[in-house]
Amino acid sequence: MHADKRIQVSVYQKAKQGNYCCGDSYYFQENDSEFVCALADGLGSGPYAKESSQAVMDIIEQNTHVSVNRLIQLCNKALVGKRGVVLGVLKIDFLNKKYTFTSIGNIGVMTISSNLEKKRNIPNSGYLGGCQRPIKVQRDDLKEGMVFIMFSDGVRTSELSEKYFFGKDVHQITETFASTGGTKQSDDTTLIAMKYS
Repeated sequence: MHADKRIQVSVYQKAKQGNYCCGDSYYFQENDSEFVCALADGLGSGPYAKESSQAVMDIIEQNTHVSVNRLIQLCNKALVGKRGVVLGVLKIDFLNKKYTFTSIGNIGVMTISSNLEKKRNIPNSGYLGGCQRPIKVQRDDLKEGMVFIMFSDGVRTSELSEKYFFGKDVHQITETFASTGGTKQSDDTTLIAMKYS
C-alpha cells in the first residue's frame, strides 16, 4: 500500500476445499481521479471458471475509464462462447465525491459509513454470459472514512454481521475473517476490504 493512495485495500482469497485453482478473479486500480475494483466468480469451479472470471478482469483493466454500465456491456460481450460469471464492479469518483456500483448474481457489496451505519446492496439477479440484460447501477455520495466490502458467495451472510467488519483497519478485517470464517469454505471465497481516507 502506498502512502499517497486514497483507498486502502486488503484481499483474502481461497480456493474451495479440494481445489488447487480458485474460480474467482479480482482487479483494482487507483489513479488521480478515480478508483475501480471488480470481483468476478466464474460459474462452477476450477480452470474453466477461472478462465471466464479472468477474461472479465482483463476487459476491466483495459477499460477503467468507462462507466460501470459500459464495463458490464463489454464484459458481457467478452463471455460469448465461455462459461458465465457473476460480477461486482465498484467505481469511486474522487473529484465528484461519488461512488457507483453494481453487482450481478451472488457478488455482494456492503458499505459501512464512518458512524458505523451498514448497508448491503441487493444484487441484480442472474449472471453475465453473452446475452444483453438490463442492469441496475447504484450511485451515492462518498464520505470520508467509508469502508466498502466486496465478496463472493463463499462468504456467508452470518459472517457479515461479525463485529470486526466495523473495524477501521482493512488488513485487520481480512486477517480476522481468515482466522475465524475463511477456513472451511465449501466454495471459492474472495473478500475485498477497501477504505476511503
